[in-house]
Amino acid sequence: MFRRCLRHTLRSRDTLIISLLMPILVMLLFTYVFGGAIDVGGPYLDYVVPGIMLLCTGFGSSITATAVSTDMTMGSIDRFRTLPMFRQAVLAGHVAEGVVRNLAAIAIAVTVALTLGYRPQAGPLGWLAALAVITLFVTAISWIAVALGLVAKNPEAAGGLTYAIMFIPYISSAFVQTTTMPPWLRGFADYQPATPIIETVRGLLNAIDTAHHAPLALLWCALLGALGFTSASIVFSRLSHH
Repeated sequence: MFRRCLRHTLRSRDTLIISLLMPILVMLLFTYVFGGAIDVGGPYLDYVVPGIMLLCTGFGSSITATAVSTDMTMGSIDRFRTLPMFRQAVLAGHVAEGVVRNLAAIAIAVTVALTLGYRPQAGPLGWLAALAVITLFVTAISWIAVALGLVAKNPEAAGGLTYAIMFIPYISSAFVQTTTMPPWLRGFADYQPATPIIETVRGLLNAIDTAHHAPLALLWCALLGALGFTSASIVFSRLSHH
């Protein structure tokens, strides 16, 4: 199922290229257009890269949700039901492909940032810890995307349902410090999933203490993963019985 999903993604080259390029274009936009006017207490590129990592996941979730919805509407699932296979393997294949694709997109974005002058202070353990947190978040969001793809009426609607995932990093500490926001908005920005995850990754990569943010980041990853997995399993089971 993973190989099948990967082949489908590679065949849709235009969609794949857009999902890989958009986070890089956003990074260039904020760094070179808005970055000079935003004071973050240091190089803006060093500040913005962790937020771009989450943005990659948001763009990638649209591909996953659309692919799942396509399987549901084109009759692929019906054919799989006739085969002697574990039913949930179809969903697991989409999640695994989404995780690999998103991590590849993040690696490309970080590579571009390094060529532009991004200089994280983390050692090998810091990089590994940051990778672990990002992988947990990517896996959780991939399950959310699968669940959205299952409930969507068609692939176009599935892509639209993921806009919220792409929008959330903008209302967080991804691009500006939350202390610059109005009090009513800061309360949401500080405790929604993106901010603690971004701050944890930012702290790990810049060798800053993450004790304040890491527990909440891990809790959000666990909650989102559990919500996505449970929702996808329930919806898929009900659809399978129909």
